[in-house]
Amino acid sequence: MTSSIPSDADARRAEPAIVCYEVNQLPAYDSNLFDTARVSMKKVDEVTVAPRDANTFNVKAGQFFRIVSVEGSQVGDLNLWNAHNLHERFFSGKTRQLHATHVSTGDRLWSNLPSLRPMATITHDTLSWYGFDQDGAGVHDVIGTRCDPYTNFQLKGVDYHYCCHSNLTRALSVHSNMTLEEAEPHVHDVLNVFMCTGFTLDTHQYFMKASPVRPGDYIEFFAEIDLLGALSACPGGNCGSSHSDDATPCYPLLVEIYQPEADTLQGWQQPAVNGYDRTHGAG
Repeated sequence: MTSSIPSDADARRAEPAIVCYEVNQLPAYDSNLFDTARVSMKKVDEVTVAPRDANTFNVKAGQFFRIVSVEGSQVGDLNLWNAHNLHERFFSGKTRQLHATHVSTGDRLWSNLPSLRPMATITHDTLSWYGFDQDGAGVHDVIGTRCDPYTNFQLKGVDYHYCCHSNLTRALSVHSNMTLEEAEPHVHDVLNVFMCTGFTLDTHQYFMKASPVRPGDYIEFFAEIDLLGALSACPGGNCGSSHSDDATPCYPLLVEIYQPEADTLQGWQQPAVNGYDRTHGAG
């Protein structure tokens, strides 16, 4: 049943839009620092993520890491944790509020409460040219949660074990020597790397379209703290047709770890955990 339209409906809709967070007090992105450090960095490790699977990797604070397309157009789902405390992890919702629905060079990936600090900073993105297309879609979103077997079962009534949620759960279980039941609660909402998404203009539903990523493209991050990462090569491939099944061609992804020369990071410091006193008005 549609509610009646009030006489001042147009005036209510005409209220100005106000960005929720004034972020001018956040530390500015120091492009000179990172560009200088990138010149000297050398690759020290790499990890391959097989199609429809996930793998983990470690990055030390002060290192860079890249997620690279190597064989075909492929989307990845990224989880990040504090390497010393799995309870501190990437907070996609707050990252979205502080930056935007899609992230690129200069944006930070923030950790959850109560730490709320930068975990990684995006320092290069070969897909930054894409911007937003005629459908309102952009690349590298912090909107979607990750494909998972529970939603798939709810909608299709079948078990599918290679959704990104399951892939990330298996990878964390193996890395941390936890059971699947122990590992699963640590898996969290992701950065959808290379994924091209938006909201439909008519029904405002979350949509995906074929990713513009091609072999050789990458997104690069600077580790602000010691990180444990897990990356899933999504069963949706380039997410241009379907996901949560084996119907779409899928390709591996590569994670590369880089070490810059120490003297190029002079002036950089690891971010401290958030300074709020945590009394919540009770004392």
